[in-house]
This record gives sequence, structure tokens and C-alpha cells, in this order.
Amino acid sequence: MILVFSRTTARSLHKAIPASHSHSSIFWIKEFFSCKPTFQHLSTNNLMSPNDLLEAQDMVPAEGNHSCSSSVQSTPEIEKKYVHRVYDAIAPHFSATRFAKWPKVAGFLNSLRPGSIVLDAGCGNGKYLGFNPDCLFIGCDIGPPLIEICAGRGHEVLVADAVNLSYRNDFGDAAISIAVLHHLSTDDRRRKAIEELIRVVRRGGLVLITVWARDQEDKSLLNKWTPLCEKYNEEWVEQSSPPVRSQSGTLLESIGETDEDTGVMKQTDDRLKKFHDGVEDKIIDFSNSKTDENEKNQQEYFVPWHLPFHRAEIGAASAALENGFAKKDEKKGTVVYNRYYHVFVEGELQRLVSGIKNATIVDQFYDKSNWCIVLEKL
Repeated sequence: MILVFSRTTARSLHKAIPASHSHSSIFWIKEFFSCKPTFQHLSTNNLMSPNDLLEAQDMVPAEGNHSCSSSVQSTPEIEKKYVHRVYDAIAPHFSATRFAKWPKVAGFLNSLRPGSIVLDAGCGNGKYLGFNPDCLFIGCDIGPPLIEICAGRGHEVLVADAVNLSYRNDFGDAAISIAVLHHLSTDDRRRKAIEELIRVVRRGGLVLITVWARDQEDKSLLNKWTPLCEKYNEEWVEQSSPPVRSQSGTLLESIGETDEDTGVMKQTDDRLKKFHDGVEDKIIDFSNSKTDENEKNQQEYFVPWHLPFHRAEIGAASAALENGFAKKDEKKGTVVYNRYYHVFVEGELQRLVSGIKNATIVDQFYDKSNWCIVLEKL
């Protein structure tokens, strides 16, 4: 685990921790996590290189609830390639666009009692960390580059997986998961992430979850997204049955995890390019009227992220362009990455929670093209 504390840690701990937690700062922090953490202080003179960040991400251990099955713990290749790697590549630009606070999230955080410990799972660039100055915020994200951005802003953060959080049971007073669950590619993993949020808060603690809705307020957005067909779901997402491997292309599961470490870079690039070409072959043609029903029920999409040519991080995109992981849009002057999304339908969040016995729904609503739910731990 990578644990990052800023130079403001002691001050924020002193201000936010209630009397019942009035241990020394380091002792309290060690008690907070499920195992002894490795402390890593970041400053402008001690920043991690891109290679260090990728290596650190690969080393994130499974230190949360060990009762979850290995199939749920194991990150599917679709998430590794089209969520983790994409956000690592676009982190600075993504962060620059993420500053506005949603009123509903702001209202939830401001409603918490002073001294509350708030866990932000999937904190991104940390825009909600420290939002309520009377609370102590701890953030985590699967992307080391985003965690580095948070640390540079003085937040207390660590690299962790949403389906296997590195926090002790029953510790936080509240937890939030903002626009995270829709990047998980199976029902089991989405449910597990909810269970983890409930696990880490105390009895009576609250959990706010928001996800992208299929019913977007701006209907034109759907035309900009790439729908993924039923065959995609069968081959790469569903884990209940063995994948049917196409002989004409290389699936994500067949790309070795250690290719880069063993120096087989060109081989990996070629295989990734074949894979990307295979993705295009699997896209539904919605111009055909016979696919109307599929379009109506579609929930799996690639959503593009346009990285402008003038951005400093564009230099790192050359390899992605060469292996087909990203494409150039000359007209818009951008490099385009695809991000995997499972957009939620009405009632889907409630269905995922229905089998969780130690939580109850206290609020549910639709806000800014998102389905949202507030849970209380029983």
C-alpha cells in the first residue's frame, strides 16, 4: 500500500479528531488501517516518476475484507485497460476539469456532525476532501497519478481498490463514492464495492453513492458514446461462464501482465492494436432499426475523453497512439481515449443494496443525470 500524508496532517488531525480519538497522530492513523501502512511523504522534491506510479499501482495489495472471492477481487482486464490506464494517462487534464461541487454532495457533507471521519473512496483529484472543515477526510483512489495530485494539495490519501478498501471495520462516521461504481464491470464487483463502503463505517454511519444514469438529461450525449454489444458482455465482462474467445482477435484476458517487465514491448503493442481493432468490430450499428431494442436496453459504453494536443501530458500519449489504445482527432486537435462505463437504470442501485442485510436506504434521488442513494449502517 502507498500511504501519503501531507505536511498539514498533524494540524488537521488535531482539529478534526474528536476526544474519543485523542491518541497521538501516528498511533491513531495506524489504528485506522487494516494493516501497518507504509508511509510515503510527497513534496515537490520527492515526486514519483510515471514508472514508479505504474509499479506502485500494480503493487496495491488486497488488505480489505479477505472474505470476498478471488474472482471479485481480481480486476477484469476491461477495467485495467479502459479505466485505470486511461485515468493514469489523463490525470492532470481530468483534474483541471474537476472543481465544481455537486450541491447534493455538498449538502450531505455539510450535514455531518463536527469531528466526523469521512472516507472518500474513489476521490479522484480530491475535490471533496476537506470540503467540510469540521470533519476529517481520508481519500483513496486506484490511480497513483490522481493520488499524487491530492497529496500535492495537502490531503491525506492512499492508493486503494474500491472493492477491497484498506480500512478497518466500523471506523468512519460517513463514506462517499462519487461517480465510481459505474467503472466496475460486473454486478458482483459493484455490489462488493457497496459492501466495502458499509463495512468501513460505524453502526449508524452514512454512505452516499452516486452513479451515471442511462437516462441522461442531455440526450445528445448518448450519440457521442460507443455502445458495446452483447457479444462484448459475454466475452469480456460476464464471469459466470467461460469466455468464448474469438480466433480473429486478441481479447484483453490474453494480454500477459508481465510483458512490459520482460521487455516484450513490441509484441504487447501489436497485441493491443489487434485488440483495439477487435473492439471496433464488436460495436453495434444502431443505424439498423433491428437494433432498437438493444439500444433501449444498452448499459455498457465507451465514453471518450479528449486530451488536447497542447497539454503537457500529450507527450506520453505517443505509445498509446502507436498501439491503438488511443486515437487522434485532428479536427478537434485532441488525442481520444475511451473510458469504460456501465450506466445505471432506475432502481439498479436499490437492487444491489437489497441483499445487504446490515444497511438500509434512507434517501434516494436523481440529480444531474446521476442516480444517487444514501445508506445507513444497521
